[in-house]
Amino acid sequence: MRATFLGAAALTALATLVLSACTNAVKPPFDEGVCYYVVPDPEGEDGLRYNVVGRDLPQLETCFAELEKMRVGFLRLGGNRREIMGAYNGQFIFIDATGISVSRTLDGGRFFSMARTGDGRLAVPGAIVRDETGAPIAVAAPPDDAPTTP
Repeated sequence: MRATFLGAAALTALATLVLSACTNAVKPPFDEGVCYYVVPDPEGEDGLRYNVVGRDLPQLETCFAELEKMRVGFLRLGGNRREIMGAYNGQFIFIDATGISVSRTLDGGRFFSMARTGDGRLAVPGAIVRDETGAPIAVAAPPDDAPTTP
């Protein structure tokens, strides 16, 4: 009886610890239609600074495009940051050499949203043709029997 009680108390303490860790997760702002470029800032809220990149954007993919355009523009000017972070409608956006991932928290699991093709463009992962090694080589062409527009 005493061992069962101690086991239940330990399980309750562990559950409380795990849940308290989840509530302290850094979450991005939820401003509808606003796309942010996020940079580390020790003096900022949650250690981050949110810079507005675009307003009234209709969807997440539009924010992807704005952040990628900004990243490429800085690289053309001589910048060296190839990995950037953004935020849109309460989700963090991570852009790196493999593509774009999103997450609801800064340290949470990431959902892979777009992949880079062999030439560096972004595409939906299922549209990329890969060679035997798994390396991307091209974006899939439409099927031969695809309807054509008049």
